[in-house]
Amino acid sequence: MTSPPDQPTPKVQGPASYFPSIEKKYGRPISEWLALIAARPEEPHMKTVEWLKAEYRMGHGHANALVGYSRGSRSRGGSW
Repeated sequence: MTSPPDQPTPKVQGPASYFPSIEKKYGRPISEWLALIAARPEEPHMKTVEWLKAEYRMGHGHANALVGYSRGSRSRGGSW
């Protein structure tokens, strides 16, 4: 989606605002991270956050943003 020429592009907010830095720092596309999280659907949020931190040495903020977005997007039907 693009904005008309006279309007600025809206700034990404919320968990998705972390996505460019997550891709840069950890070298994987967001779709890959979301697929890993989706494979653990019954796991509590914080347990998945702790798993990302332990398994992939991900920072808490990045892990929390991914899990929050993933779990929230299931109810919205969203995708990245």
